[in-house]
Amino acid sequence: MTRHAHRLPRWQRRSLYVAGAALLASGVLWLVLHYSAAAGELPHPLEAWAMRLHGLASFAALFMLGVLAAAHVPQGWRLTGRQRRAGQRGTGLALCILGALLALTGYLLYYFASESVRPALGWLHSAVGIAAGAGLAFHQRRKSRETRMN
Repeated sequence: MTRHAHRLPRWQRRSLYVAGAALLASGVLWLVLHYSAAAGELPHPLEAWAMRLHGLASFAALFMLGVLAAAHVPQGWRLTGRQRRAGQRGTGLALCILGALLALTGYLLYYFASESVRPALGWLHSAVGIAAGAGLAFHQRRKSRETRMN
């Protein structure tokens, strides 16, 4: 098997990174606008646009999670069992769990969260989103390091 046999095709990698960056940027922008004391007018006029972008990017991210679940994840699971990439199995599994938590908490925030639980659920969603961004970077870095070692 070649060194890059399990590498995502360029369009998938780029789509995943663009969707992830848009999610992270729009989520952080909303947090800054919503909780900034300097914002003055509450709610800030750009908050709604940040959430609209966040919602649009979430559709792209969910699509990409489906693409990854169909090919990349099962193939990676098989490869990590045969090669020295067991660490990638763990980070990949963590990313799948974080993605599911983000989808669940986002859905709950949008449709079901009462005003009493919304702030705590929102902070949980934000923390999981930041962890997912860091986890993706760690997963990519770990893959690069393990590929160089083989």
